[in-house]
Amino acid sequence: MPSAETTRASVHEPDTVRPTREDEVAAAGSELIGGPIGRRALLGTSWWTPVRVVALVAIGMFALGMVQKLPCYDSGWFFGASSQYTHACYSDIPHLYQGRGFADGLVPYFDRLPGDMDYLEYPVLTGVFMEVASWLTPGGGELQSREQTYWMVNAGMLMVCAAVIAVCAARIHRRRPWDGLLVALAPAFALTATINWDLLAVALLAAAMLMWSRGHALAFGLLVGLATAAKFYPFLVLGPLFVLCWRAGKWREFLAALLGAAGAWLAVNLPVMFLAPEGWAKFYSFSRERGVDFGSVFLFVSRWFDVQITFDTANAWAMIMMLFVAVGIVAMTLTAPRRPRFAQLAFLIVAAFILTNKVYSPQYVLWLVPLAALARPRWRDFLIWQACEVAYFLGIWTYLAYTTSGDAHKGLPTDGYQLAILVHLLGTLYLCAVVVRDIFMPERDMVRRAGDDDPAGGVLDGAPDVFVLGAAAHPPRHAAHFDGPQVDWGSRGTEPTGHGSP
Repeated sequence: MPSAETTRASVHEPDTVRPTREDEVAAAGSELIGGPIGRRALLGTSWWTPVRVVALVAIGMFALGMVQKLPCYDSGWFFGASSQYTHACYSDIPHLYQGRGFADGLVPYFDRLPGDMDYLEYPVLTGVFMEVASWLTPGGGELQSREQTYWMVNAGMLMVCAAVIAVCAARIHRRRPWDGLLVALAPAFALTATINWDLLAVALLAAAMLMWSRGHALAFGLLVGLATAAKFYPFLVLGPLFVLCWRAGKWREFLAALLGAAGAWLAVNLPVMFLAPEGWAKFYSFSRERGVDFGSVFLFVSRWFDVQITFDTANAWAMIMMLFVAVGIVAMTLTAPRRPRFAQLAFLIVAAFILTNKVYSPQYVLWLVPLAALARPRWRDFLIWQACEVAYFLGIWTYLAYTTSGDAHKGLPTDGYQLAILVHLLGTLYLCAVVVRDIFMPERDMVRRAGDDDPAGGVLDGAPDVFVLGAAAHPPRHAAHFDGPQVDWGSRGTEPTGHGSP
């Protein structure tokens, strides 16, 4: 099956992959709009290109997510503690408009806040995003009206981010633009898009991966650096990229990406770091000292076994588990029968960070949606995971409704919330498991079954291996028996040939 040398699966570039022909769930869903596309359909002959359709669907779903927040916009954010939870429409944005000094014209990181949080606890680029939105919010008038306007301004800016994410997801895999619909139609994406400001970092990372897929290593690095300046997690993708470039011998490209990321991050952070060091450091000290919180495996364990887990213990175990995962990814990358795709490893490392973190806020699912669509573009598995995330989304808000409704206890009790955490953990682990299976059994990978190598891999796509370990140097013809279409990936020194397509 695969050889240690990575080559393209087909000499001739096949046509655009049509998900309704390779995915039974996509085919069934297409009945809502007339059924699967026919083989005589004329594609690319109208304004309605796949990328434009994906972008418009993403905007439409984002708008539906805004409508879902309407009960809170009208009253839930302002009157009664539990109303925003019973309607599952909570958002940090209106609350932090006053709570972090934007309503009073305070400058993030420079001006000390009057409450229990002395400085803004977000990375610098996110703080800039929040500040720009406050500039666009008219001053004067009642505070409630200004908070509503602030949320609307942020929602408009975040909608642009959502469209960017969907377009990038549609364009990264050139022959699979319709996979962008996984992002555009993801229910958890629409429900959580305006809870916080995470979409900024997600959009920058999606744009970075698009740049890498086009062979622009420096641009990729610059965007990863900016994404990391907006949220902590994006720099994690540099780890898997290092191991992939090690296996392929692409050191120049990786170095350009690394230097670009470091330069962009420093360009954003250094001014604030030197001019307002205490405010700049707040995000890092808050993250380190934050206790075990909602949605995390630590909260599940502490309540299930009735043990107290301090933030120091959680930090130590989180680091140990991430180190264990990192070693596993290195071993898997260097020993897999075929070099893993970049999107697969990016998804796994970010999912590991989410699973081992001290807290899991509902909007963290946004980090994984575009990576999941690229790593495992199969509707059944994607929707199973999304169902688990929607269950957790409803679970945390109904649990908070239970805890804030006094003696009425309207909502989900503690045992039910524990079950919601478990559903979230198992759903994410399930998607990780099928991605790992695809790595060791490339014939089950939907992207490679269509005849591609690594469309998101940029210089890695079709590149020969220069360093492998173990059985990867002498792999079997097929990693496992599989009844579906097979692809002969070739052997060292021969031209590959493709057999079958979805």
